[in-house]
Amino acid sequence: MPESRHVQKNPEQIQLLGHDEHTPAHAHDRGHVVYPSTGVLSMVTEDGSWVAPPNRAVWIPAGFVHQHRAHGSTDMRIAFMSESMAELLPRRPAVFALTPVAREAVVALTEPSSRSFEARDRLRRLIIDEFSAAPEQPLHLPESHDDRLLAATHLVGRDLEEPMTLADLGRRIGASERTLSRLFHQETGMSYRQWRIQLRVHRSLIMLTEGVSVVDTAVACGWSNPSGFIEAFVSLVGMTPGKYQQSLR
Repeated sequence: MPESRHVQKNPEQIQLLGHDEHTPAHAHDRGHVVYPSTGVLSMVTEDGSWVAPPNRAVWIPAGFVHQHRAHGSTDMRIAFMSESMAELLPRRPAVFALTPVAREAVVALTEPSSRSFEARDRLRRLIIDEFSAAPEQPLHLPESHDDRLLAATHLVGRDLEEPMTLADLGRRIGASERTLSRLFHQETGMSYRQWRIQLRVHRSLIMLTEGVSVVDTAVACGWSNPSGFIEAFVSLVGMTPGKYQQSLR
């Protein structure tokens, strides 16, 4: 695995990650925005994972222990926020749609420049304003803590092409369908169907980044036809799989 390379020091950073490269688990004493200007970035905590393609950015509050994983060659931009600015954003990690204005502000902040402290703060304020006006993106996949649910989610993740029902999962792990349904709502805040769609879209983002075709990705992630895959993908990512793959080039 190639080593990550820092090309700029705090307060802002550019970190170049190779495909499938992981950063060590770490935390920062300031909240920060993480934007993959190329590639796809997963951000993993004990509470689950968040995924950000190049039209999204992850907000990570101060003190959250997390780890990044790159899918494809990834140019990761990190912009730190002051405590007063961080208070305007959620107190937990979140994914936000990145408007063209916010994207340019993040890029400008992280590129080497002679901008004054005041000018850099104005760029940070612009990013905060854009995020505050944008809805959070449903690209969070919560982590299971109950052993029964953890076993069920691992079974689903191992073979997305097999459309397992809750009853199927229950028989394989020794739990009732009702129990699993309750655990999904309790631990993930989603129904089993919603959670599985999230998992499949997460997996599809990674496969598309690796150059797998839209049709092959749809099949591998459990859709019987591309139109169903496209509809689910657009609802979560904001563009079609084909357009997303084109944007990576």
